[in-house]
Amino acid sequence: MANVKACHDEWHVQVVSRRLVKASDASIKPHVVTVSNLDRIARTIQTSMFCVYAKPLAGDFDAVVAAFEAGLPSFLNHFFPLAGRIVTANTSTGAPELHCSNQGAELVVGEAAGVALASLDYASMGAPLQRIQLPYGEDMALSVQVVSFACGGFTVAWRTNHVIADGCALSFLVNAWSELTRSATRTLPAELRPNHDRSAVFRPRTPPSYGASLDEAFTPLDARRQVNALTAHQSSVLRFYHIDAPDVARLREAASRGVGAGDRATRVEAVSAYLWKTLAGVVAAAGESSCRMGWWVDGRRRFTSLELRAAMRNYFGNVITFTDAAANVEEVMRMPLPEVAAMVREAVAAPAYDEHFQELVDWVEEHKTQRHVLSASIGLGSPTLIVTAFTSFRFDTDFGFGHAVMAMPTTARTARLCSGFVQILERPGGEGSWIVSAFVWPQLAAALEADEPRVFRPLKAEMLGLVAGRVPSGI
Repeated sequence: MANVKACHDEWHVQVVSRRLVKASDASIKPHVVTVSNLDRIARTIQTSMFCVYAKPLAGDFDAVVAAFEAGLPSFLNHFFPLAGRIVTANTSTGAPELHCSNQGAELVVGEAAGVALASLDYASMGAPLQRIQLPYGEDMALSVQVVSFACGGFTVAWRTNHVIADGCALSFLVNAWSELTRSATRTLPAELRPNHDRSAVFRPRTPPSYGASLDEAFTPLDARRQVNALTAHQSSVLRFYHIDAPDVARLREAASRGVGAGDRATRVEAVSAYLWKTLAGVVAAAGESSCRMGWWVDGRRRFTSLELRAAMRNYFGNVITFTDAAANVEEVMRMPLPEVAAMVREAVAAPAYDEHFQELVDWVEEHKTQRHVLSASIGLGSPTLIVTAFTSFRFDTDFGFGHAVMAMPTTARTARLCSGFVQILERPGGEGSWIVSAFVWPQLAAALEADEPRVFRPLKAEMLGLVAGRVPSGI
């Protein structure tokens, strides 16, 4: 039996094979997709959905690889743009295009020799993520990376570019893959067939029209307007947490106490309120008087127009926007949790999203020649904590080998940003607990980890059902 390396040992992923997989439907004509103005807000940065799987009860890693080799060609028939390449066609505006000529998505098979999934430090997952997720070409629309571990478990990273898809689209991609691979006919039902049509809605108006608040919401991506590199790199820590299902329910009950049935806090509102109160305490201790919370909002679920809702059904692209609210830290600390949850609800519900997204499109149309970043994320002024949640829709990671024990979007941070950023995703399988990735100030991480009763618990292998055991023979 080979020795299993502990998480503190130096280890790396060895690439076993790397090849291109093309869509199998030869009747799909080559075409060009120009990204939308909403895509351009997301910017051209690499992103992924990273999934961890325990050793399957049936089948082995060879069977996992065989599933991808057999299924990807028909899968790419539905996600044909992901078999293309990202090209900057207009050098004056930097407008990217997807050249869809079936150049092929990338399938990478790797091996973390002698490393068991249970040995990884899940609470501080930054270094393992960098080792497991392998580099891929800047022009690559999709790199699927499957890595085996000595325990018999494996990881799957669906790696693409944010200019192609937001987190909801990535989740949809994984759902569709799971459905297709379990299907005897290798086809997708109509409700899981993606919509790639970027021309249907949200074309810029002539002339463009938008409010002054959008000029304030974005800042040119200029080094002179950002904190220096040492401040950015040292100001935050990356932590992964587990929130047990009973703790989510307890927070929701606490955030709904004394309100009518129609005003009960959602789970995200309750946890956001808890975070806001914790942040306020940390900021007050630092001598500041105000703090800010923000949320990335999926427009697909916020539109009121029947036309927009129909056009956005299964839309594969970027349909997200940002909303935020500032408050005095002493007031937030003094307010009961239901009142803070009501502030969260009001901030998220405030924009008239149909018109707001149209204004975003118009604003981008007039600012095409400059790259911008969200002003609140830079780290100037009041400390800002930004929340994004993937908890309100079905997330299916079982493509024949059981559900993933964890799944989490990851995105490269290319700008020098000093805001806090929290991502929440329900554990696959539907048992109700959450996994949280938090890129936050050390003071906030310490406060979350010291609070009683504990809500944010540092993520451990045991919480994921990964336990150290015998290493399969032959490894």
